[in-house]
Amino acid sequence: MIEGVAIKKLRVIPDERGRLMEIFRSDDEFFEKFGQVYMTTVLPGVVKGWHYHKLQHDNITCLKGMIKLVLYDNREDSPTKGEINEFFIGEHNPTLVHIPPLVFHGLKGISLEEALVLNVPTEPYNYKEPDEFRLPPNTPEIPYDWSRKDG
Repeated sequence: MIEGVAIKKLRVIPDERGRLMEIFRSDDEFFEKFGQVYMTTVLPGVVKGWHYHKLQHDNITCLKGMIKLVLYDNREDSPTKGEINEFFIGEHNPTLVHIPPLVFHGLKGISLEEALVLNVPTEPYNYKEPDEFRLPPNTPEIPYDWSRKDG
């Protein structure tokens, strides 16, 4: 596991009225502070990545559908520099992934439907000076192939 990354398996509590799932709590070990809550979607087969933040920690889960969330540690001083983590999260594997600053991350829609992704970052989005630094999905700077691995 990349240093500073944490995962929390989410528990779904069903009853005759529906279901409840706690996602992120202020007493979670990796909770730092609240910045904002936002949702994004990703269409089947689409890759959104790569990017990282200098200040912001992300706390990402997938509420509907499934995604492949991939992390790459490019931090010079990290004991896990060069490591890649893959997480398959969503309806069939409810999980929250905590991503520290300076760790590249991206996601791919892997369900047959649009996936609904929720993020609770530690910082509100700064429209004047965004804390977001991007690379294209197939950059040679990150040793990762987004294609599906059959076999």
